[in-house]
Amino acid sequence: MFDLIDSKTSKCIRCGFCLDACPTFRLTGQETRGPRGRIYLVRSWREGVIPFDNDVVEALDTCLGCRACETACPSGVEYGAILEMARAHIELAHLRPNAESFARQQLLATLTNPARLAASLKAAGLLGGLTGGKMPGFAAKLLSGSPEVALSLPKAQGTTKVHNLPERNPARGTKCYTVGMLAGCVMRVLFGDTNAATVRVLQANGCEVIVPRAAGCCGALHLHTGFHTDALTRMRALIDAFAPYLDSLDAIVVNSAGCGSTMKEYGDLLAGDPVYREKAQAFAAKVRDVSEWLAGIGLTPPSGRIDAVAAYHDACHLAHGQKIRQQPRQLLSQIPGLRLVEMEESDTCCGSAGVYNITEPEMARRLLDRKIANLRATGASILATGNPGCLAWIQQGAQEAGLSLRICHPIQLLDEAYSASS
Repeated sequence: MFDLIDSKTSKCIRCGFCLDACPTFRLTGQETRGPRGRIYLVRSWREGVIPFDNDVVEALDTCLGCRACETACPSGVEYGAILEMARAHIELAHLRPNAESFARQQLLATLTNPARLAASLKAAGLLGGLTGGKMPGFAAKLLSGSPEVALSLPKAQGTTKVHNLPERNPARGTKCYTVGMLAGCVMRVLFGDTNAATVRVLQANGCEVIVPRAAGCCGALHLHTGFHTDALTRMRALIDAFAPYLDSLDAIVVNSAGCGSTMKEYGDLLAGDPVYREKAQAFAAKVRDVSEWLAGIGLTPPSGRIDAVAAYHDACHLAHGQKIRQQPRQLLSQIPGLRLVEMEESDTCCGSAGVYNITEPEMARRLLDRKIANLRATGASILATGNPGCLAWIQQGAQEAGLSLRICHPIQLLDEAYSASS
């Protein structure tokens, strides 16, 4: 792993193009809160110039992992991979207090286990009168390191439960494609309606949709947080879950930007595994974001109207990780009556960034406030975005700011337009 990190950091020519693209550098102006500075710290550690001390850990922890720097970089530096490997070293070398590392592991274990997540949110709901909808103080302090921080608990789109989908969902009308679909972890609990809408829209576009019952976590959150071994274990399990269907699938469709970005990188992430290397490459080659897939096959235009003004927020792992920007806008523009307006800094991170809004709440809040201000300026009544973390975090910010608008996945708007036309 460290041979890879050496070769990847050596590509940085320190030109500084990444700095203006980096949300944390923009807010702080500190070199060690920007990609160039963080790469320099990692390279200096590898060259024996500095120790991997608390200052380096803090610099890496304050990174969102949004990969906006990769979009800006003229040298093609794979900053996301550098960050993931450096964070893996933090956990493998036990550079955090044991209690903090354990708390992070338990947070991930909850978020990536739908039954456990649903049970935890239900329990939190029962305690809502005591906590005010906030995470208990001792847990918040362990995760964020701040004794004063008050971390809000996410809210489900509908009923708080595990929303399961049928394994086989036939196409409506003529079947043209067979696709697999990842139901996900957080999506199955917080955004079950979005998952159901995704299936219906795919069916309306000639797709038979297979949702393997054995498919679980994709490993993205573990990978981004530094728990590399756990991430690879989950990747192998997901490949195995889709294996019985893979040859018959035209695509594996994902409606969560963070999951899809990682799944597309399985071939690289498992390149050193002689058992899974070829399986991972075959799997990754079929992964498509739902907007990417629908735009690629040619969307059957809905005839139902949605008379509203909508803005679009580019989820980081869609715009910067997967380089998908125009497809969601293209799909939304085909809904009769919907007028799409551009939002300032639409591709700047909202601060959710996996578990960042829990582990780095102060910086996450500053980014959320900036996002809400830009959203307010659009005058839109709807904000569409393609990632569960963004949906939940921006929804919280909008409610706290008193904004009366709807936050939803683009696929839900398409689903409603189809329903209105039938």
